[in-house]
Amino acid sequence: MTKDRRAALVRITGRVQGVCFRDWTREEAERLGLDGWVRNESDGSVTALIAGPDGAVSRMLDHFWKGPPGASVADVASEEASSAEAPAGFRITRG
Repeated sequence: MTKDRRAALVRITGRVQGVCFRDWTREEAERLGLDGWVRNESDGSVTALIAGPDGAVSRMLDHFWKGPPGASVADVASEEASSAEAPAGFRITRG
């Protein structure tokens, strides 16, 4: 991973399913030029792997706190990840 590129594995909790959180995440990630994926988890949370320029990853982490209309985010927990794990482009996957 270069200094200007980073990746984060993110877990978002709260009312984040049934509110188009995954679609919103994909749209925001594509707008920011990020690679990765997002998926619903069986515990009601959403997990995402985001990778790209450091500033864009930081902005996406901030955006997760707001989410789409109808979402109520309780927590955004992130840890550094390998950008090599992120597919090219951004997709919605199944857990």
